[in-house]
Amino acid sequence: MKQVVDSSGWLEFFADGPNAAAFAAPLAKPADLIVPVITIYEVFKAVFRQRGEHEALQAIALMRQGTVIDLNEQIALLAAKLSLTYKTPMADSIILATAQQYQAQLWTQDDDFQNIPGVRYFSKTTPP
Repeated sequence: MKQVVDSSGWLEFFADGPNAAAFAAPLAKPADLIVPVITIYEVFKAVFRQRGEHEALQAIALMRQGTVIDLNEQIALLAAKLSLTYKTPMADSIILATAQQYQAQLWTQDDDFQNIPGVRYFSKTTPP
């Protein structure tokens, strides 16, 4: 099964946070990993701000081992529908739409995704 790790999962993994082990499983199989391009934007921005450009580029190099999926019209329209259904922000809706488009399970610790079908949610306060 294909997997999508949202930005919060990537950042948790890179920071070796309490839930890092939960995200290590899907990240260990790059052949099954779908990477929405919006996650590259979000992760690069966060890592650049916290650790500098060199570290940010290293993070993106790891992300690019998966299959990077660009935003297209089909994903954009699905994201808009999902945003209306689940009241999710734009970036989260694009990530969810990409996961659904590729029949992938979405891994996250972002509260916006809690209780959405096809999502593996990990609470930030309670590690697995």
